[in-house]
Amino acid sequence: MIELETSVAARRNSGAEASARQRATPAVSVLIVNHNGGADLAACLDSLRNADYDAYEVIVVDNASTDGSTDHLGESYPDVRLIGSAENLGFGGGNNLAATHARGEYLAFLNPDTVVDPGWLRALIETLERDTWTGLATSMVLLKESPERVNACGNAMHTTGLTLCRGMAADRAAYPFEEEVDAVSGAAFAMRRSLYEALGGFDEAFFLYMEDTDLSLRARLAGYTCRYVPGSIVYHDYQLRFGPRKTYYQERNRCRMLLKTLRWGTLASLAPTLLLGEIVTWGFALLRDRGHLTNKLEAYVWVARHWREIMAARRATQATRRVRDRDLLSRTTHHLALDQVERGPLQRLAQFLLDPLFLGFRWLSLAVIRW
Repeated sequence: MIELETSVAARRNSGAEASARQRATPAVSVLIVNHNGGADLAACLDSLRNADYDAYEVIVVDNASTDGSTDHLGESYPDVRLIGSAENLGFGGGNNLAATHARGEYLAFLNPDTVVDPGWLRALIETLERDTWTGLATSMVLLKESPERVNACGNAMHTTGLTLCRGMAADRAAYPFEEEVDAVSGAAFAMRRSLYEALGGFDEAFFLYMEDTDLSLRARLAGYTCRYVPGSIVYHDYQLRFGPRKTYYQERNRCRMLLKTLRWGTLASLAPTLLLGEIVTWGFALLRDRGHLTNKLEAYVWVARHWREIMAARRATQATRRVRDRDLLSRTTHHLALDQVERGPLQRLAQFLLDPLFLGFRWLSLAVIRW
């Protein structure tokens, strides 16, 4: 476990220092969306007080929590700005609300179940300042319970749009260098406020899951890159969970993201890949989510019912295009890391069969797609 300083005196002194930092206009706004965060939120805020960055503010949006996790926030953390929402706006909606209250030139997004190293923020901002075409910068996110193991060093996007944690469970030493990645991890990343606003912020229709990949992909479509920054270290209380509606949100959001971002010719060329992806996700639902098989069907129905809205979002997204689909797809991987959700003989057999198929379909698609 990560040990944090929690004494009353230390809190009072660090709180005074934080307040002094924030009297001036902050360069960075740290945004946290809380929903029944419990003690995790307090641990996160405690760690933020040790950040070695001079000008930042912290904004917490409470998404209609019922556990009292923000009831005494003003007393314990007077330097934190609390914005309450009467309804749960989801991850994207909560962050969009926080951004409307932000004063910083940069926005840093942080999950409430994380704790940060002192240099986490400085490393992200320095990376963004070094290159104006670096759109989003993401941390080395480590497992809080096993801090030598990776939760995510950015995210890896499969050609089907399925996105998984890059480096999950690997030794932290395996990812020592800053590099471009397909997508940032929503647990901890930063970007310029001007780019966030130009992209329209998070897509609030997602509500849960895939928002970080969608924002990253739209930034890349507009010509920006996403970078992994190993000098920014964050510890995440992460456990892989499959709630009753997770498949529903992930599948409908993946479809919405692809429909918004890719040209029609690209989607047609990817038809074999996408069909195989559907077979894989149906197989997963049968094996791991059998009690909620209607999730996949409900996702299809949702897309059909919201078609006009998706097409309007598509037009807005395409208006920002500076990059060819070929360039976007050339960064995707054919390897679907099934071991992140299932381990055993069946997973190994599926991996053995699927990797060559996805590789071949990806190669054929890139041979056709020149736009």
